Amino acid sequence: MGCLYYFLGFLLLATRLPPDAAKRFHEALSSEITPGYIREYNQLSGWSSDENDWNERLYPVWKRGDPRWKNSWKGGNMRVVLTSDSPALVGSNVTFVVKLVFPRGQKEDAGGNMIYEKDCRNDTGSSPDPHVYNWTAWTEDDDWESGPNQSHHNVFPDGRPFPHHHGWRKWNFIYVFHTLGQYFQKLGRCSERVSINTANVTLGPQIMEVTVYRRHRWTRVPITRAKAVYLVTDQIPMFVNMSQRNDRNSSDDTFLRDLPITFNVLIHDPSHFLNESAIYYKWNFGDNTGLIVSNNHTLNHLYVLNGNFSLNLTVQAAVPGPCPSPSRRPPTPTPPSLLADDNSLELREIPGEDCQITRYGYFKATITIVEGILEVNIIQMTDVQMPVPQPADSLMDFVVTCQGPTPTEVCTIISDPTCQLAQSTVCNPVDVDMGDMCLLTVRRAFNGSGTYCMNLTLGDDSSLVLTSTLVSVPGRGSPLSMANGALVSVVCLAIFVTVIAFLVYKKHKEYKHIRNSTGTRGQGLNVFLNHVKVTFFPGSREKDPLLKNQPGTL
Repeated sequence: MGCLYYFLGFLLLATRLPPDAAKRFHEALSSEITPGYIREYNQLSGWSSDENDWNERLYPVWKRGDPRWKNSWKGGNMRVVLTSDSPALVGSNVTFVVKLVFPRGQKEDAGGNMIYEKDCRNDTGSSPDPHVYNWTAWTEDDDWESGPNQSHHNVFPDGRPFPHHHGWRKWNFIYVFHTLGQYFQKLGRCSERVSINTANVTLGPQIMEVTVYRRHRWTRVPITRAKAVYLVTDQIPMFVNMSQRNDRNSSDDTFLRDLPITFNVLIHDPSHFLNESAIYYKWNFGDNTGLIVSNNHTLNHLYVLNGNFSLNLTVQAAVPGPCPSPSRRPPTPTPPSLLADDNSLELREIPGEDCQITRYGYFKATITIVEGILEVNIIQMTDVQMPVPQPADSLMDFVVTCQGPTPTEVCTIISDPTCQLAQSTVCNPVDVDMGDMCLLTVRRAFNGSGTYCMNLTLGDDSSLVLTSTLVSVPGRGSPLSMANGALVSVVCLAIFVTVIAFLVYKKHKEYKHIRNSTGTRGQGLNVFLNHVKVTFFPGSREKDPLLKNQPGTL
């Protein structure tokens, strides 16, 4: 009797757990199953349930930590990078891009062959002579396509045949994507992409996994796997870029008073889901200017007071959405002529296929408004006259005025006339007390004569203001310099001749009594010298202290 119980128990165990049970897709693809693993998901277009059988004989399954992973690729470890363009607004498409990262010294050529570079060191040491691995050479030699087993090897893990597109034999990698209890298979090269529509995707973060196999004669070898988190949301993904002229650091949310701030709304919509939607932007800048509604994603706003302000933005868009189910209405009296037309009554309760739903997006920020430098101007340029011998560099003085508080630093960049090639950069702190008026003189040296482009900036803790000008520096032999030198020489010569004449006159003149004389000899010369003396030596006039009250330069 005990043997009978033992035999029946063995049969029951054999029927419940067959020794050669086939793996399911979710068993082969999921690296780990959490206790709250959900088996029921909405159907994704073009994807299949992961309850289907997996062909483990053709596609072996290796778990994490299996030592066979180290030898799955010749020349080192293969890696894969999986990225997505999420977050995605529900109803839009989210795209995943997978890219294989080959070991150092390897690459895929245009024909799909692997190129091993010469003397390239990788995880397994330096490679030998250049080697080209032709994936399809063995297929041509064996004429495998005409063999009886061709259909058994040219299939995906679920048994579906490879699509025979043009050049498909050069697609040497099999990608199996897995998410939301469903899988998608694709034959491709070293980089591929796949997209899913999120209309039936549960809101919140989701996980996408990908397992990559390579073709190796009549079997497939797993080479790498990866996973990535993507987000599906019912709020419009967006970001607001805030910028302002003269603002020193736009990332600290501190801006200047009395200058417009540009607010640019960037909606994240890579699949162009909102292209046909009417989008409205509702602004509240927190400065008692009221609610501003616009259909333009860019808006300028001016703050006239210092302080902290709360910015609130609401974006509204009408997008395609699920139509509501028809609501049951109480029966109403119907004319006898319409009793036979039941279809017309039913159509009135069925909503159209172009139903829309309103989606919203929100943005909040706290910005700080401070006083800053608003404008800078160069009002005068002066060539600095240096004593002989002159230095190699030419000096120029620039009188600069600005609007706003006193700057703390001044910087100049001197470059070629096109303002492209910088020659020198000089920065100096501004440590002079200018009072209420922003006015200072900046002296800079130029390397010889010619035309230069000079960028001048004034800055403080919150602002940075720029102005540019072209500077023409005269040379030593320029006509202007020669004319100035000649003029100085003539003046000096005239003064020298006058002084000599005066000294000669003082030495040889004789005192004579004033008398009546009819002779005029020498009188003209004396009058001339007296005029010269008075003109060039006014100190020889009467020493009247009242004359000291004349205006002069201090």
